[in-house]
Parts: sequence; structure tokens; C-alpha cells
Amino acid sequence: MDTTNPAVFTNAELLRMHVGRRVRAVIQVVRNDGGNVIGKSTDDQQIVVKMNPTGPLSSFIEVIGIAESNQSIHAQSWTNFGDVFDTQAYNQICLYANGEYKHLFI
Repeated sequence: MDTTNPAVFTNAELLRMHVGRRVRAVIQVVRNDGGNVIGKSTDDQQIVVKMNPTGPLSSFIEVIGIAESNQSIHAQSWTNFGDVFDTQAYNQICLYANGEYKHLFI
């Protein structure tokens, strides 16, 4: 596993702490505007993902990319996570990965 440039687990609230860094977030796709995907983060806030999907998107996707602002990510890759996803559990992971258990996450 390559640990030289890890992607920090984040939600919309935590995204502002990681502007310019590599992040990962799960969003619920609200709409696809061609070059941008508008989604709802696991903490129920809007995130804009700059990406050009080459295939169909499921209801939930994980995006890995660079945080461009406190509400946008420039995607490097994305993965479909299906149509059912536990957003509360993922949001809790984000809080742990940015809080007192940060040392457990690369």
C-alpha cells in the first residue's frame, strides 16, 4: 500500500481543513451537470465534485481527489458504492479520522 500521499477521510464540514490536500469523500449524487456532480455529503451538506464520469453513477459514490475549496473537490478517481449506504457510519469515520483517533488513519 502506498502511504506517501494518503487521502484524508472527509465530509463537507471537515473539507475546509484540507483545501489543497488529497481527500476522499462519499456523496449521494443529487445531479450530474456534465463536468460537475452535485452531491450531498454524509453530514447532509452540499459538495460539488469536478469530474467527467465515463460511465453511469450509482446513488452513492466515493470520490478521491484534491479539495479545491470548502465545498468542492477536483476528482482524480471515483467508485460507485451502490444505491444503499450507511452515511452515519461513514460520517463517524470521518470524525474519528480527523479527531482523537487521527493517528490510526494514514
